[in-house]
Amino acid sequence: MPEPRSRRRGAELEAAILDAAWAELTEVGYARLTMEAVAARAGTSKPVVYRRWPSRAALVLAAWGHRVPVSSTPADTGDLREDLVALFTLVARRADSMMNEMIAGVMGEAFRHPEVAEILRDRLTSKSPLSGAVEQIVARAVARGELPEVEIPHRVARVPLDLVRNESTMCGVPVADDTIAELVDDIYLPLLRGLACRGPSPG
Repeated sequence: MPEPRSRRRGAELEAAILDAAWAELTEVGYARLTMEAVAARAGTSKPVVYRRWPSRAALVLAAWGHRVPVSSTPADTGDLREDLVALFTLVARRADSMMNEMIAGVMGEAFRHPEVAEILRDRLTSKSPLSGAVEQIVARAVARGELPEVEIPHRVARVPLDLVRNESTMCGVPVADDTIAELVDDIYLPLLRGLACRGPSPG
């Protein structure tokens, strides 16, 4: 039975809606999730949900980010490689089978609805906590002398998520620790060192 309606506002109301959306996603999956069910679970109305998130895809993406965010203060192990392994591991723990279904559903809606495609573009081009975490890890490595001064392009900062998501989506199972080590050692560390050798971008 839905909770009684209340006069929750602002951040409290939004958190309740996002928690409800995540609970619905967990129980019924992306394909069967409805805005009506989310509103009922949150003890609010469908128009209230739509005023904040114009589509199911926008709501689900927001709920995912609210539920399992990447901390903007990454672990500091004193070593670049270990910092990256810790970050990749944190990202990998977010990549489960439900996330894969969600991504497939959101991408399907993006093909059919331009407004959903715009939401995805905004998320891809905006700075995220993950980008900030990568920048902090690299800055610490530079300060320790493990890397020369290096500029991290936005797309490079997103690579940990892209690599882990690809592994999870293609294999359909949680990303193993040895796979995380390979992603760091064979791809991301060489990428960072290559950028550092290249120097700052012109202009």
